Formats: sequence, structure tokens, C-alpha cells
Amino acid sequence: MPHISVRDLTVAYDGHAILSDVTMDIPDRQITAIVGPSGCGKTTFLRCMNRLIDMTDGARVRGEVLIDGANILAPDADVISLRKKMGLLSQKPQPLPMSIYDNVAYGPRLHGTRNKRQLDAIVERYLKLSSLWGEVRERLHAPAARLSVGQQQRLCLARGLAVEPEVLLCDEPCASLDPTSAQHIEKRFVELKQDYTIVLVTHILRQARRLADYIVFFYMGELVEHGPAEQLLNDPRDERTKAYLSGTIS
Repeated sequence: MPHISVRDLTVAYDGHAILSDVTMDIPDRQITAIVGPSGCGKTTFLRCMNRLIDMTDGARVRGEVLIDGANILAPDADVISLRKKMGLLSQKPQPLPMSIYDNVAYGPRLHGTRNKRQLDAIVERYLKLSSLWGEVRERLHAPAARLSVGQQQRLCLARGLAVEPEVLLCDEPCASLDPTSAQHIEKRFVELKQDYTIVLVTHILRQARRLADYIVFFYMGELVEHGPAEQLLNDPRDERTKAYLSGTIS
């Protein structure tokens, strides 16, 4: 059974359909890129996968999102446990108003880790995994807000990884970054997919071509086409996919 399966997922805001009857499996330990024009439902799809959709006023959701066979949209689903499994990297870095160290240690502390030696090891491990350790090791107790935007995004990646999720949900994570910082993040994703399933919303087709193992194309709330990146990018079946890839629709 696939780690993540979506069945007949439909989302409406105040009666207006945003996603309609989406059914698909997401490959394990690969980078799946979600592409499509603005307003096609990409971010809504991502928000369903960790129940952030619950925080959207007027949203109505039906269907199933199955993680390890359990429907996370069920009324009795353990949302706290779910969000531990599903790390989130937002479009704009959102460091917590505390030190660099405390940002990374926040999640482990929340889940019961109190031993300082253990926390020190966790902070070092995930800052290294996010390629930030060498830049901040001498100022771990400085405010995270003093970091550059690119460093803040890598810090948010470290914070998300520190709770040991199974899946990384990434909502246009390079949109606010300079090219060098974006390269840092992309390089980390390629390395991290050995251990994590990564779902990446991107509006940059070049990024999808560089990173994706699997591509999902949404158009006007409909799942038009999905498949291995090489196949979908080079030989799409649907005319709408061809038009999007050629730049005719955007």
C-alpha cells in the first residue's frame, strides 16, 4: 500500500469548488511536484494533507486522504500526531520569535524531550542537515529574526525536520529566496528524498524539471494528469498539460 493515497478529495469554499474528485497515490521517498496555474488548487491540496484546511473559514471537505491506510480527514483523526508526521515549509519563512537554538528545539521539547545533551545533539544534527550549522554555530542563542531570509528558510527546514516527520510538504519554498539561497534548499531536497517523501508545490516549471521524480498537474481544480516526471514533461497525454508546459496557459 502507498504511504499516501488520496481518494475522491473535493474541497469547496463557500460553495465554490476548488478541488473536484481528486484521486491519486503519492510515491514514497520521491519528490512529487504539484504544478498548475495560480488558483488551480495546488495549495489547497497541500493544506488538506496536514489538516491546515481546518483553519480556513467556509471550507467544506469530503473524500479521503489516507496516510498509512488511515483517513486523516476522519472526524476522530489525531491531528497533533498527524502534523508531527507531516513537516511543512511555507512560501515565506516563519521563524518563531526566539533564538536559533530554540527554534529547532521547539518541536522536540513539545513532544517531551527535556535533556539538554539530547537537545544539543538534535539542534546540531538538523542544522547540519539543513546546511546552516556552519553559519550559525557560534551564535545559536541569537534571535532567529537576525538571519537573512535564505537562512531563515533553512532554519524553518531544520525546525520541521527536528520532529522527525515522514513527509515534507513544501509550498513554493523558494518563492521569496535569492537564487543562491534557492539552490541551497533545492540541494537539500535532493538529498532528503532518500529518507523522506517530499510534496512540492511550485509555480516554476524549471524547478519542477530540476527536482521532480513525479509530477501532478492541476487545472481549474481538476487533477488533469500525473505521472513520472520524464514521461509527463516529455510526452503529456492531455492537451491542457501540453498547453501549460508550452506556456500557452499559465
